[in-house]
Amino acid sequence: MAKLDTREKLAILADAAKYDASCASSGTTKRDSAGGKGGIGSTEGMGICHAYAPDGRCISLLKILLTNSCIFDCAYCINRKSSNVRRARFTVDEVVQLTLAFYRRNYIEGLFLSSGIIGSSNYTMEQIVHVAKELRETHQFRGYIHLKTIPDADPALIEAAGLYADRLSINVELPTESGLAAYAPEKDAARIRGSMGQLRRHIDDTADAKKRYRSAPTFAPAGQSTQMIVGADDARDSDIVGAASQLYDRYRLRRVYYSAFSPIPDASSSLPPSRPPLMREHRLYQADWLMRFYGFAPKEVQAATDDGWLPLDVDPKTAWALKHRDIFPIDVNFAPREMLLRVPGLGVKAVNRIVAARRWRRLRLEDVGRLTVSVDRIRPFLIADGWRPTLVGDKLDLRPTLRAPVKQLDLFAA
Repeated sequence: MAKLDTREKLAILADAAKYDASCASSGTTKRDSAGGKGGIGSTEGMGICHAYAPDGRCISLLKILLTNSCIFDCAYCINRKSSNVRRARFTVDEVVQLTLAFYRRNYIEGLFLSSGIIGSSNYTMEQIVHVAKELRETHQFRGYIHLKTIPDADPALIEAAGLYADRLSINVELPTESGLAAYAPEKDAARIRGSMGQLRRHIDDTADAKKRYRSAPTFAPAGQSTQMIVGADDARDSDIVGAASQLYDRYRLRRVYYSAFSPIPDASSSLPPSRPPLMREHRLYQADWLMRFYGFAPKEVQAATDDGWLPLDVDPKTAWALKHRDIFPIDVNFAPREMLLRVPGLGVKAVNRIVAARRWRRLRLEDVGRLTVSVDRIRPFLIADGWRPTLVGDKLDLRPTLRAPVKQLDLFAA
């Protein structure tokens, strides 16, 4: 096989990395050039923008694999051992130089590095850590680094990764243990969650040490995240919501990312022949936000499903409101903030502005309309000064009027 140059490797390994949605550069800390040593890059400051695509991906990171070769044979993975794809592998120095070159040209603000398993889990993790160490210590790189860690690797290697990376992530792969056992029998759900638990303890311990000693080292200041593949197995949306809730509670994850399964060449006949609608992935992200920012309990989000599936024609909050028509309408001038957050069409910022504004005067419907995108979606659920909706009981079918088309980029659009 002909030797590949760096440009050819980049084409292969950047394309192979697109299936991992779990990268984002929010929540980290600022690094300065302490001691007058200087440095390259920053996670904050003039000219650096954190942009996110509708599917949750961070756009401004160099997102690559160290290699797309792998000793595992996970049925849903295009880089599995038995897959007939073109293989490539970066050296540590090639990744380091690419990251620095891209940053100096203002193409990126940091690096997201993952890898297939080569040789062994420990060897692969050593190479990943070596990249981050070279960037931080040799080149004084101050930009963002997100490393994908390998659950089977030695805990000491995971600990070392956290000293150089802003964020670490371990993919749970599939929402259920039965799904993982069926499609990735070489991976173990208990080991994956054990590694996530170790990361949480390291993050907690170093955060506590940082409060006591200013000189204490920082460990993964942007926390940890994970990714679930949606639509590869028979897990319902209610299963995925429940699994995500447990991950947030047990490991205090910053994010759970959802990635729609994409059919791969020469796939197992047990896998679905087509990918799920991207709107399903979008609805799961919306359900995730209801739990994280809107005060919804997992059971409430699950109750908004139809036989375990989130509706595609309306968002989860609207679906919940339509199933709880007896609660509405609520008075915008007196309802507690927690109830306002449950009104379809009202976001967190809008609710905060409503609560602040109503301290000074009674609000009319048009006042609320100025704080949100569509007053039509709010109208059936709110009482305001001079406005009380009629026919809000079960007899009126509100669903057709509340359907809002949502434009979404293709998951792997350029």
